[in-house]
Amino acid sequence: MATERSHRAQREASSREEPDIPNLYYDRQFNTHAAKILPGEYYATTRDMMIVTVLGSCVSACIRDRETGIGGMNHFMLPHSGADADSLLSTSARYGTYAMEMLINDLFKLGARREFLEAKIFGGGNVMRGFTVPNVGMRNAEFALHYLETEGIRVVTKDLLDVHPRKVYYFPNSGRVLVKKLRSLHNNTLIEREQEYESRLDIKPVAGDVELFS
Repeated sequence: MATERSHRAQREASSREEPDIPNLYYDRQFNTHAAKILPGEYYATTRDMMIVTVLGSCVSACIRDRETGIGGMNHFMLPHSGADADSLLSTSARYGTYAMEMLINDLFKLGARREFLEAKIFGGGNVMRGFTVPNVGMRNAEFALHYLETEGIRVVTKDLLDVHPRKVYYFPNSGRVLVKKLRSLHNNTLIEREQEYESRLDIKPVAGDVELFS
């Protein structure tokens, strides 16, 4: 049985390349195996391990089956897509929908059941300057909450908006989450990473339609 699945959320559906594997390592601070995901990536696993990401304006949904501990995390942003940018029904919402559905589908493939899914949502900070979309963090947060409500997945914890980036440590097996507010950044890596990710979204079409199955 497969124990983990990982991909870049915006990878072309028709591509024959192998899925991109996130940075897998052993975290000595928490004494556990871990996966670090970047913007546009997601990771799902049955293993007792940790998933880590750093968020500015992006949002991560941490979703798990509370009965089996099968869980995962995504990291996504809605791109700018025309005049209807503030509407959850705009074309840009398809990117967020794709990121959410790819993660949830992989959880189902690993054995998770829809009726036991629960979510914890983080990010959407107003921390980035120079984006083409005003209030991009708020739009990302609103989309995630709207999507999960529509799909009937209960949000048990959320830490959204604010003005600071966050480092999120998620333990899907137990559902435990640790969030560290990054009140001072020592370099521009996070800002540059999210700006580069946003620029790719604005010019790249979403990778087809994805339907949820259970």
